[in-house]
Amino acid sequence: MAKIIPFKAVKPTRAIVGLVAARPYQSYTVDERESRMDYNPFSFLHIVNPGYKYAQEVTGKERYKLVKNRYEEFKEDGVFIQDEKPSYYIYKIVNRHGQEFNGIIAATCAEDYENDIIKKHEDTIAKREQTFKTYLKTVGFNAEPVLLTYPDNDVISAIIKGTQKGHAIFEFTMTYRDTHYLWKIDDEDTIAIIKSEFQQMNTIYIADGHHRSASSFLLYKDEKNKNPNHNGTESYNFFMSYLIPESDLVIHEFNRLIRDLNGLTKEEFLIKLDEYYRIENRGQIPYSPSKSHHFSMYLDGEFYSLYLRKANYKFNSALDRLDAQLLYKTILQPILGINDLRNDNRIAYVNGRHEMITIKTSVDSGEFKVGFGMVPSNVEQMKKIADEGLKMPPKSTYILPKLRSAITIYEY
Repeated sequence: MAKIIPFKAVKPTRAIVGLVAARPYQSYTVDERESRMDYNPFSFLHIVNPGYKYAQEVTGKERYKLVKNRYEEFKEDGVFIQDEKPSYYIYKIVNRHGQEFNGIIAATCAEDYENDIIKKHEDTIAKREQTFKTYLKTVGFNAEPVLLTYPDNDVISAIIKGTQKGHAIFEFTMTYRDTHYLWKIDDEDTIAIIKSEFQQMNTIYIADGHHRSASSFLLYKDEKNKNPNHNGTESYNFFMSYLIPESDLVIHEFNRLIRDLNGLTKEEFLIKLDEYYRIENRGQIPYSPSKSHHFSMYLDGEFYSLYLRKANYKFNSALDRLDAQLLYKTILQPILGINDLRNDNRIAYVNGRHEMITIKTSVDSGEFKVGFGMVPSNVEQMKKIADEGLKMPPKSTYILPKLRSAITIYEY
């Protein structure tokens, strides 16, 4: 039974929300960040990059304290205002490609994360978990929701569509050409219906934001253990999420680029590939695979199709059927000697929104020796892997929607 509750969001004012909202900090180049802060005093980037005010790089706990100061200054200046009543927030995104996403921003329960009601499909790095936990504890807020997905629900869908017929409290378009809409639900009867529908769900799944949810859970444990009067209603028991139905989730693949052939000649490499794959030379015409367990490969100016010889590979779990895992187990690890997909600098990733010509260009430049393309996984694969308690390899999925920071903020 998932516990999904309304909360009192801190939000920018309607007049400047488009100036405040920002992509995740790491997604900007240094020049992009500085340009936005030079010309936009309302950007949330001023909060998460507080040293900019003094033309000074600030790190660690000192930075976290300054982030808190900047946030409080934005509130004092009336940039951010907190709602008076706990609410659900209907959030719609239409991206530059015309893809539409509709869901609910709400507070999700850290205890559900602990009890595996909220299920995970990716590994997290303990150091990053601790770092972000310390950040949350110091600044006292979270401005970017975790992306969760739930089984399509007719009742919730009807409420979302009905709410969207009314006047949106926010409607703005970013320079990235994605348009955002926000509606507020603070009617107690509607809140009760939404809460009840989620309570009937045995499982919901993290689509994106595994480190943020893990860090929020660590914060919950720390604060719970310190509080002798803990009752489960405190703000630290929850973290902000954007919940969308499974049918709205879009999953792209991450294709792989490898810098060398691990000491093998082209001919030796192809011979080793032949153990697991039927190989066809496709020449110079770009080729993309059309189904699972088929891969495209670009090597030495030519495209190849790789079809798995299924008699030579055993499927023992949902993870074994995942193409990213299959590529790792049959090629990247045993032939190319890549064991650590997260940290080995011999491998790079290109999200599947780019065409195979991007792989070709990267290899032709000489920076990489070979590139591999695959079809994207799907929601059912993601769920089965999570249900079996397994974890996907790093960079298995590129998931949409990508969320903006500071449209709604959750305070601890």
